[in-house]
Amino acid sequence: MTPLQHSITGALLLFVIAAVVLVVALQNQRRHSRRLRVRFRDHDAKEHRMFTFLHDLGESIENEPSPAVLSRIIVDGIDKVVKATGGAIYFVSEENGGYLNPSYVSEDCPPLIGLPADVRKKAEKDPRAIDSYIRLSRVGIGDGILGYCLEAGEVIQVDDVKGHPSFRDIHAPYKEDVSVLMAPLRHAGKDMGVLAVARRHQDGYFSDNDFAVFKSAAEQSAFAIGNARIHREASEKRAMESELRTAREVQQVLLPQKDPVVPGFRISGTNLPARIISGDYYDYIDLGDAKCGIVIADVSGKGVPAGLLMAMCRSSLRSVAAGEHSPSKALGLVNRQLFPDIREDMFISMAYGILDGMTGILTLSRAGHDPALCYRAAAGTVESLRSPGLALGVDSGQVFERVTKDQEVPLHAGDCVLFYTDGVKEAVDAKEEEFGMERMAEVFRSAAPHGAEAVLLRMQEELKAFTGECAQMDDITLVVIEKR
Repeated sequence: MTPLQHSITGALLLFVIAAVVLVVALQNQRRHSRRLRVRFRDHDAKEHRMFTFLHDLGESIENEPSPAVLSRIIVDGIDKVVKATGGAIYFVSEENGGYLNPSYVSEDCPPLIGLPADVRKKAEKDPRAIDSYIRLSRVGIGDGILGYCLEAGEVIQVDDVKGHPSFRDIHAPYKEDVSVLMAPLRHAGKDMGVLAVARRHQDGYFSDNDFAVFKSAAEQSAFAIGNARIHREASEKRAMESELRTAREVQQVLLPQKDPVVPGFRISGTNLPARIISGDYYDYIDLGDAKCGIVIADVSGKGVPAGLLMAMCRSSLRSVAAGEHSPSKALGLVNRQLFPDIREDMFISMAYGILDGMTGILTLSRAGHDPALCYRAAAGTVESLRSPGLALGVDSGQVFERVTKDQEVPLHAGDCVLFYTDGVKEAVDAKEEEFGMERMAEVFRSAAPHGAEAVLLRMQEELKAFTGECAQMDDITLVVIEKR
C-alpha cells in the first residue's frame, strides 16, 4: 500500500472513530435530555399537585370543616403530592394532653404504631383487626415514633421505621418495612399533633425533594388546622352566647314584670346579673285577701347551673305558697322538694315574707339569707331582721324545719324594708375594698324617707360610684317594701 493509500485509510479510520464517538455522545445527550425532561415533568407534576393541594385546603377552610374532614383533606392531599402509600394525623387530646388520638388514618396507610402479638394473631383470621386497632388506639405523648416526632419538635425522615430507637424495648415492636416523613403540628406556640406520610419499601424511599415538599405542606397544614380551630371556637362561642341570651330572655320572663298592688304599700325590685344568666331572683306571689308573698333568693355559684336551680326554686315555691301562709313551713316544703336534686356543693339562701295589707304585718322567714334591713321612720334608724333559718339544700328536712322560724314585723307609715343579695355588700372598688354592710345601711337610711323607688335608684348610684370601672363580680338583687 502506497503512502497515499495509508494516509487515506488513516483519515477514514479517524473519521469513523469520530463519527462513532459523535453518535455515542448524541445518544448520551438524548438519554440525558430525556432524563431531564422526565425530571422536569416530575417536578412540574409535583408542583402542580402541591398547588392543587393548597387550593383545596384553602377552599375547605372557608367551609369550616370538622377536624376529621380537614384531617382527611390534608392527609389525602399530601399523599398525592409526595406519592406516599398512605398517611395519618394524630391530635393531642384536648381532654387529657398526655395522649395523641388518631383523627384520620388513610385506608392504605402502613401502621405507624407497633402492633401487639395478639392483634397480629387475630389479623390472620380477620384482616380488619389491625385497621380497627390502629384507628382506636391512642398513643402516649412520649411513645413510639409519633411521640418522638412531637417531642423532637421538627420534621423528620426515617428510611426504616422498625430500626428507629423509639421502638426499642416496647411491648408492641414494629415489624413492617416502611419509610416515613413526619412533622409536629404547632400553631401559636401550642402542640396540636403529628402529621405523617409513609411508603412501604417496595414502593421506594422518599427523596430529599419529597422531604422539602412535605415540610412545606406540613407548615401550611398546621396553619390551616390552627386557624380552623380558632374559627370553630369563635363560632361555638357565638352560638353559646346566642343560647345564653335566649336563656336570659326566658329568665327575665320569670322575674316580675310589674310591681304588685298591696293596699297601703309600695313594693319595687330589680335584678342586675353579673353574667348573662343570674343565680339571683326575686318574686311576688299573690296570695289573695290583700296578702302578697315576697321572696328573694341567691343560688350558690354563677352561670347556667345557678340559673337552672333558680328556676326550679321559683317553681317549687309557687307550687306550695298558695296553700301555706307560714313562710317557714312553705320553705320547709320547698327544701324537701329540692334537696334530692341539689348537688352537694350547691345551696340556696332565701328570704320569704308574707305581707298582709290589712294588718300591716310582714311575716318573715330567713333560710340562710342575709338579714333584711328595716328602716323605722319614727326613730330614723335601721335595724336588722334576723329570724333564724338554714339554707335550702343543706339538710333533707328535719333539721331545716326545726331551725327555720317565722318573725312578725309590724310596719308603720314611712317604714321601709330592704331585701338584698350579697352582691351588694360584697361589691369591690379598685382597691379591693368591699362596699360593706355599714355603707349599705347608711345609703338605705338616707334614701328610705323618699320611698321604695328612691331606695333602688340611690343604692344603684352609690354602688356604681363606689366600684367605678371595676367589673361586677356577683349578681345584685334588691327588693324594697314601703309602708305608706
